[in-house]
Amino acid sequence: MAEDVEVERYLDEGKKYVEQGDPVQASEKLHKAAEEAVKILARCFALPECKEAESGGRWTATLLLSAVRRFSERVNPQVANWWHAAWFLYVEGFHEARLSMEEVKFRVKFVEGLVKFAEGLYNVFGAHGD
Repeated sequence: MAEDVEVERYLDEGKKYVEQGDPVQASEKLHKAAEEAVKILARCFALPECKEAESGGRWTATLLLSAVRRFSERVNPQVANWWHAAWFLYVEGFHEARLSMEEVKFRVKFVEGLVKFAEGLYNVFGAHGD
């Protein structure tokens, strides 16, 4: 599955930027890994946000946030916590460039949790769109 490859690639790139001491690029790539993980979850559970993204031609922040909320309410509340860490990286670490390396490093484990959870569900359930 393309998303599975993408999510791992972004996660690896994010960790590489952490090792290189680049909090801005690390934040961007780690958020992107989390975003791809949310897309995997949306496809696995055929969430309406997935269909809306397909019909609109792209995922918006609104659709991602809605998918996270819906999945968290119905399946696993921890997804919202993992996503919150990734969103914080995106806003404060990438867009605002205000996070120290320590703050970024602290949040890597939360992005990893979301990625592993999504990949595990995909391995069990597959994607309705495939």
